[in-house]
Amino acid sequence: AMALEWPAAKVRSTFIEFFQSKDEKEGKDGGHTFWPSSGVVPFDDPTLLFTNAGMNQFKPIFMGTVDPKSPLAPLKRAANSQKCIRAGGKHNDLDDVGKDVYHHTFFEMLGNWSFATYFKKEAISWAWELLTKVYGLAPDRLYATYCEGDVHKGGIVEPDEETRQLWLQFLPEDRVLKGNMKDNFWEMGETGPCGPCTELHYDRIGGRQVAHLVNQDDPNVLEIWNLVFIQMFRNKDQSLTMLPGKHVDTGMGMERITSILQQKMSNYDTDIFTPIFSAIQAKTGIRPYSGKVGKDDVDGVDMAYRVVADHIRTLTIAITDGAIPGNEGRNYVIRRILRRGVRYARQYLYPAGTNYEPGFFAGLTSKVVEILGGAFPELQNNPGTNMTPEKVAQVILEEEVSFLRTLDKGISQFEKFAAEDKASGKISGPHAFMLYDTFGFPLDLTVLMAEEKGMVVDKAGYEECMAEQRARSRGEGKAGDKVITLEAEQTDKLAKELAVSPTDDSSKFSWVSKGSGPRVPATVKAVYDGKNFLQEAPEGELVGVVTDVTPFYAESGGQLFDTGKITTADGTVFVVSNVQKFGAYILHIGSLNSGSIKVGGKVDMEVDFERRALCAANHTSTHLLNWALRKVLAGHQIDQRGSIVGPDKLRFDFSYGKPLKTEELDEVQTLVRELIRTGSPVQRQEVALAAAKQVKTLRAVFGEVYPDPVRVVSVGPVAHTINDLLATPDKEDWMRLSVEFCGGTHMDNTAEAGTFTIISEEGTAKGVRRLTAYTREAARAAQDAAAEFEKRVDSAGEIKDVAALDAEISAMRMDVDAVVMDYVRKDGIKKKIDALKDRVLAAEKEQLKIKTEAAVQWAETLTVAEGTRYLVQVVDVDGDTKAVDAAMKALNARVPELPVILLSRSAGGDKVSGLAVVPASRAAQADAREWVNAALEHCGGKGGGKPDRAQGAAKDAAGFDKAVKAAQDFAAAKLK
Repeated sequence: AMALEWPAAKVRSTFIEFFQSKDEKEGKDGGHTFWPSSGVVPFDDPTLLFTNAGMNQFKPIFMGTVDPKSPLAPLKRAANSQKCIRAGGKHNDLDDVGKDVYHHTFFEMLGNWSFATYFKKEAISWAWELLTKVYGLAPDRLYATYCEGDVHKGGIVEPDEETRQLWLQFLPEDRVLKGNMKDNFWEMGETGPCGPCTELHYDRIGGRQVAHLVNQDDPNVLEIWNLVFIQMFRNKDQSLTMLPGKHVDTGMGMERITSILQQKMSNYDTDIFTPIFSAIQAKTGIRPYSGKVGKDDVDGVDMAYRVVADHIRTLTIAITDGAIPGNEGRNYVIRRILRRGVRYARQYLYPAGTNYEPGFFAGLTSKVVEILGGAFPELQNNPGTNMTPEKVAQVILEEEVSFLRTLDKGISQFEKFAAEDKASGKISGPHAFMLYDTFGFPLDLTVLMAEEKGMVVDKAGYEECMAEQRARSRGEGKAGDKVITLEAEQTDKLAKELAVSPTDDSSKFSWVSKGSGPRVPATVKAVYDGKNFLQEAPEGELVGVVTDVTPFYAESGGQLFDTGKITTADGTVFVVSNVQKFGAYILHIGSLNSGSIKVGGKVDMEVDFERRALCAANHTSTHLLNWALRKVLAGHQIDQRGSIVGPDKLRFDFSYGKPLKTEELDEVQTLVRELIRTGSPVQRQEVALAAAKQVKTLRAVFGEVYPDPVRVVSVGPVAHTINDLLATPDKEDWMRLSVEFCGGTHMDNTAEAGTFTIISEEGTAKGVRRLTAYTREAARAAQDAAAEFEKRVDSAGEIKDVAALDAEISAMRMDVDAVVMDYVRKDGIKKKIDALKDRVLAAEKEQLKIKTEAAVQWAETLTVAEGTRYLVQVVDVDGDTKAVDAAMKALNARVPELPVILLSRSAGGDKVSGLAVVPASRAAQADAREWVNAALEHCGGKGGGKPDRAQGAAKDAAGFDKAVKAAQDFAAAKLK
């Protein structure tokens, strides 16, 4: 083949070297610094699933929050090629990959940045120079867009005329186009740095005027480079402030510019992808790639080529950078991508009569490393995540193997469901859920397969099934759920009549607590449906299965059961939803979704180790909590009174006579967090009961009977083994450890808990307290919720208007109890809210004092003409009844024989008060109660009291003038 003039590697290095030579002083000020790409897994930015733009790592500079000690701080300019993934979350291109020739989940973003150095003029002229002079693109095929602003729609952003004028140096007017705020105004988020941007679009065909095709998703008129001018800051109230330092942030799609320079009509036809296509063809023997899409791609092979090539790039990069296929968050996105790729390869790339072998996907990673390893040396070996190409291939292989075991069965099950649901045109929720639960089909894979048949999926129904499953995994059965238990009669029958040996569950401790473990081969010994022992499990019904060996953990010692599946070589799946121990037997309760489980049959036991890992993190943390409570409440007898450990939380009951103080809880929480942060190994060993009981610091649960030998679990800030404890049981150092008898499953190291947060402290019975706490993601979320609420309280502190502040205090008092958050910080938040309330009360007291003084002074200086028969007066005290009362006292002292009515309204119009006094000498003429009511009825209020003195209030001042007139009319008629 002819050597390429612009191989991808040269496109990339040319971009970086061009900017390394450029700055405002002809390259004499150091040019742009080459700043390596950040990893695609943003461990320190929980708001992002994956790094999806070049600017992510520079966020602190744009936000003005960069640490002066950070290597980013001195940066003036930077350039690089950033690894980006857009899959899952807001920027999700996963569903489009393969359907066209320009979407990718992994792509490279070539970028150059100015950190308050150069601005629009340089950014635009350098972009033009690179594209037309260095890369040699035809100037007459380029179009530029600029931001038209939103002033013409009543907004506040002006048109970016400066950018337009700069482009007119290079382009004619009919190729400098205005773009709307959606396309040409960039915002980092709801609030934060933002600004107009200018996009460069390229016409692959040329020799024509296609301004009308720009930004219209035409594959031949494509955006290649976006230059963002960060010049403003979007405030909370949506107003904009100009930034003191203006920045430039640009991004050019590496795959797109490469396809243009290689004169290909599609990114997939470049040397970024063709070597992967060749490797796919060599492995499968399928026809070569021909670039067809949609209806033209009759056999679906071209789409499968694109999907597999795109997905293996994403997987290799993401796993190298620390993502691992799993069930949550970004790890689930990785699992979905892998399974989607495997399904395409299996269904489209293997000609009839050939078999998909596990390792097809894993074997392509070396090709990705070969293509991209030069630009991203971490692909050869990433010290930050300890990943090498071999380890990445191993992770992918394990995931392939696990999915392939159910894939074919799942595909044929899908065909059955599709036929059943054909009339409605919609795969039902329960069907989609069963494909997920039994065969590991992510929802988007089912959606894709449905699309291929012109059907849709009932996603809402799927979510409902998912929610029910979550409730079940927390051990919350629905009312009326069938429960299967073995009573003495059944365990006796198993032992004597059916001659079944006790279940061997010793393998339950053989696993890696980060969330993986082996499948254990077993033989089915019994099937029980709640009434009878059966020879085989009926489909779809809840039954219990007993096997000779099991790695499943049966619920005990406060730890919830494992869940998972029992499978057979022919693709049978029995979903285990509960595991209980009855006598010597472990019963796996669940239902058969397809296939058959017979007594005597060979099966594989597969625990959901990711769920178990969550339980383990919570279980070990319960031990740490017990240990910390003893330290903090030293001098009190703290005994464990029960605990519940599940995948979502831990609950710990202990003997203590009074609620814990916030300071004590803070100390407990800090001790546990510190042990998690420093990472202590968790020791576990079976030991003779008598020997174990000698260890000085041992904690046994009050009233428990322990087996012999007993399993000892120890952890703490002193290096030790359990043999050390037994050798010198009296050593004083051991008092600093947590040592417990425990048959539960634990973490290998405390660091795996991530963090720890107490969310509630309450009493459950006399002398018993209960703490509930979270670990891992849930604990982080509870800490974040507290931080968010603290911000809200701080913002409330800025409110100057007393009434508005009081309303926000009431709202916060309602909300703070409803939000699940760090309990210690919640207490601090409540105290801060109380302090704000004190501020309101003090301000109200002060306002009242001022109003009262003003009212008295007004009453003392009011002119009362000679011969006045009564007074109807409006007092300007904002409707305050106490101030009105003070004014009345002063008037009564001055003119004791005069009937008086005083009326006042609030500035906000939501309060009216009235007070009438009729002295005894005039009592025959009028009743003070009637006088007040005559006035207040115009404001929707009424009063009460005695004939000589009555007061009242109303909530609507709209009729105030009418009220005053009514009071005058009443007096004129009665008190002449």
